[in-house]
Amino acid sequence: MANPADIPFAFPFIGTEEEQAVLRVLRSGWLTTGPEALAFEKEFAAFLEAENGENAGARRCLAVNSATSGLHLALEALGTGPGDLVFLPSYTFTSTAEVVRYLGADCVFVDIAPGSFNIDPAALENTLDRLQAGKGVPGVPAGKAGNPRALVAVHFGGLPCDMETLTAIARKRNLAVVEDAAHAFPAYCFLDGKKRSAGTAGDIGVFSFYATKTITTGEGGMIVSSGKKLAERIALMRCHGIDREVWNRYTETGASWYYEVTAPGYKYNLPDILAALGRVQLSRARALLDLRRDIAARYDRAFSGIAGLAVPPSSPGDARHLYPLRTVDFRPGSLRPGNLRDALAKKLRESGIGVSVHFIPLHVMPYYKARYRLEAEDFPESWKRFKETLSLPIWPGMTEEQTDRVISAVLRLVHGTA
Repeated sequence: MANPADIPFAFPFIGTEEEQAVLRVLRSGWLTTGPEALAFEKEFAAFLEAENGENAGARRCLAVNSATSGLHLALEALGTGPGDLVFLPSYTFTSTAEVVRYLGADCVFVDIAPGSFNIDPAALENTLDRLQAGKGVPGVPAGKAGNPRALVAVHFGGLPCDMETLTAIARKRNLAVVEDAAHAFPAYCFLDGKKRSAGTAGDIGVFSFYATKTITTGEGGMIVSSGKKLAERIALMRCHGIDREVWNRYTETGASWYYEVTAPGYKYNLPDILAALGRVQLSRARALLDLRRDIAARYDRAFSGIAGLAVPPSSPGDARHLYPLRTVDFRPGSLRPGNLRDALAKKLRESGIGVSVHFIPLHVMPYYKARYRLEAEDFPESWKRFKETLSLPIWPGMTEEQTDRVISAVLRLVHGTA
């Protein structure tokens, strides 16, 4: 049993409104995808429209049971298949890459930018140039045929990618753009000089509502696209390839039992129990973001200028989903260079403070390392960032006392007084 004095790495912000919403669904007699999921989609679309203002455009939002499902559906709708190449950062969670392999396509990993956690546009362009010239890149030998299909831009930790530059590269190279916005709600970036919600700058955006995310349904996600045909394909494939929504088949008059299977689809719909939770969380999204930003600001003030530490990059549009503190340029003390991150993680856990590491780069994971014959040094920035970074607790509901306790523990350990 956990010590009540412990500070968990993440903790959902759930109140009586969420409890009442779930109870309402349980008592309704309809538990799977239905009116709550449909309302959640409409409210999410309205939220994005309000955020984007005059740049909103018409977008369809489609609720799914996870962001992984959403990424799979997004790439499938774009026609991704065997022989295709999908470009993505190595510095991401496995779901970003595994969906590429679901479809028989191949991943082409790209390094992150120096000092950043997001994909490096210059490295992406260099990779594309080399492939076009028939030269090899890590994971793709010289002369290997492949059709560049899509770019997956991952907004790490809530900090949006440079979508201006990435979309310009993608347009020039005829690449579709999928935004992995699992960490980035509600965040914003810029496209064509205009403010845009992260997840709405590419062809398709995918959000996550996993238990640790900025709003949660426990498990779940949302796909966003302004492409009518893309949205129609995603809607079809998310529930068995059936040509009618499940809810409509049970509520419409006439031959409600009749449907046709027009494609071999998947089972990726979001149940109403989870959608009801998401609707309440969505109504709190701005307030929850402010709470995260307050904690991040306290961390930034405490750790800026401290020898051996570097605060994460941020922007006014950052969702502050993670706080990845970097252990860099460390000077000798009780914790030696090369193992500061691991020693710091161990000591913080022993102090009852939950921490994590985001992420172990995919190019060193056994599957991808073996399939593409990769080495850790192939993507030096990703490898460096992994070795030096530790994610600290940052969740709505953390008290000032808890935040100060995390700060004090980190500073004591780095200064060698603990």
